[in-house]
Amino acid sequence: MKRSHFLEHVGWTGAGLAFTVSNLGVVSAAADAKAADASFSFVQISDSHIGFKLAANDHVAETLKATVEAINALPVQPAFVIHTGDVTHLSKAAQFDDAKAILQGLEAPLFAIPGEHDVIGDMGKNYYTAFAKRGPGDGWYSFDIKGTHFVALVNVFNFETMGLLGQAQLDWLEKDLAALGRDAPLVVFGHVPLYALYPEWGWTTEDGAKALAMLRPFANVTVLNGHIHQIITHSDGNIRFATAQSTAYPQPELGKADKPGPLVVPPDHLLGVIGYRTVELMGKTVQVEDRALG
Repeated sequence: MKRSHFLEHVGWTGAGLAFTVSNLGVVSAAADAKAADASFSFVQISDSHIGFKLAANDHVAETLKATVEAINALPVQPAFVIHTGDVTHLSKAAQFDDAKAILQGLEAPLFAIPGEHDVIGDMGKNYYTAFAKRGPGDGWYSFDIKGTHFVALVNVFNFETMGLLGQAQLDWLEKDLAALGRDAPLVVFGHVPLYALYPEWGWTTEDGAKALAMLRPFANVTVLNGHIHQIITHSDGNIRFATAQSTAYPQPELGKADKPGPLVVPPDHLLGVIGYRTVELMGKTVQVEDRALG
């Protein structure tokens, strides 16, 4: 039986886990007796851009539906699915309605953070109508599953220039991490890259270095983001970064165009350059696998 997948209530369940939200905006998850195995997985999707109708992909709703179907067909359902932003293209209420109708088909619980395209013109009002705001401030939050600490950041305040976390969020992050042991595995989600991936195109977060300084003392950190519609991996000490493909369309490789934007590829090539990501956590081991739709 399908569950409610938009997390509009204080508690929800999935994959043998019971989730609750504290008054501090921290989500916790405890395994039940049927989920004693310490390993689990989750899925990252990003940049669905519902409402986009240009030549790079004039059927983004269909490719998002195909993504949902592929996730539901996985041999083991993930503990959750995280959408790392740009759910819609122009932050219109109708676009969020369309996205919600598709994403409600997921059999796993859904988490989300906004992208810059989700806050156009209304500072995220329509986004937070579709996705209940979690945690303090403008929607950042954290949660724990089987010893792994997850942090979901919101870094889209400088729309289409570069990411920005802001001091309030940085202060929250410092407090959130303070209670953790240095060996605790961390997985951090953002929309825009936290490090200076390609500042010329705005593919960085203005104050991301401050967040990374807080993460650097930890022994095992994975940072996953969207925004650039392509897979790029990078390491900085114990921090591993991986950007994700879009479910909508690709963007040019670094420096191979005058500016970033939708990249038109041959129709029979499109499904090979869009897709989703599965992440398996086995204790302190994190295995990332990117899966194209075709």
